[in-house]
Amino acid sequence: MLSVYFKRNVTLGQAAPDDFTIDQYHPDVEGADPGGNRDTVVAQKLGAALFAELGMESPVPVGSFFDVFPLSVLTTSTLAQLDGVRPESRFDQRRFRMNVIVKTERPGFVENGWVGHELGFGGGVRLNVALLDPRCVMTTLAQDGLPQDTDVLRTLVGHNRVQVGDLGQFPCAGVYAVVAAAGTVRIGDRVVLN
Repeated sequence: MLSVYFKRNVTLGQAAPDDFTIDQYHPDVEGADPGGNRDTVVAQKLGAALFAELGMESPVPVGSFFDVFPLSVLTTSTLAQLDGVRPESRFDQRRFRMNVIVKTERPGFVENGWVGHELGFGGGVRLNVALLDPRCVMTTLAQDGLPQDTDVLRTLVGHNRVQVGDLGQFPCAGVYAVVAAAGTVRIGDRVVLN
């Protein structure tokens, strides 16, 4: 039924294939993709397949459906910064699909300085911040109560397009992280940057 509906061969799987690849749409937003792709679909490796292609150790197990890293973290400061530069758009946290939202007081894109540091949470949980989180078309899509808005991505390109490792400059919001010490994180836990 899914294959008929999508007019292409579709299968359901419990594990991502070794060559986990998606068709990634790049909207017509100048500067959103370091490869210069605009208004086109390109094949993009994800998860362990991406890291294998880059010749790097993967932070996610083979067979998992993680895009890149197991966790993503965003601050309220980043959301406020984006709201401030483009109040016509709605920079609702739901657009970014984060695992953790940290309430921060300092203005700006504060998590840009967190790469290579550790976040500690109230109950002993520790996360190693690995990489800035490059954003894609997903942030622009309509969802419950939020309209489609490509200006979300354009705003990131204009105000937080930064170098991500050796991969190029990307519009970023938030950071990727891996678990250093597991446990329970609760709403209201104090977060410490080490």
